[in-house]
Amino acid sequence: MANENQGKQLQIELKPEVACGTYANLAVITHSSSEVILDFIGMFPGMPKAEVKSRIVMAPEHAKRLLFALQDNISKYEAQFGQINLQQPEAGASRTIAPFNIKKGEA
Repeated sequence: MANENQGKQLQIELKPEVACGTYANLAVITHSSSEVILDFIGMFPGMPKAEVKSRIVMAPEHAKRLLFALQDNISKYEAQFGQINLQQPEAGASRTIAPFNIKKGEA
């Protein structure tokens, strides 16, 4: 049984319409006991409202694996290109940052 699994590789197809990606500059993350929901949003100056560009739903275990993969990749990025600097949140504020200095509830 072990020999059968050694030769198998996961085939991943990247379709042309997905290959270009979708730009998002804001993420809203919510969860229930059984899933984590990531909404990727495009928010641009002068536009009347923000738009959810993509919604990803995953199990909490997969979300934690994504967290580890992001941490690993950010570490590699910073080792190559330098530290990513974020503006400091106000005292008592959450670590999430709204783009374009938009206050909570204005988007």
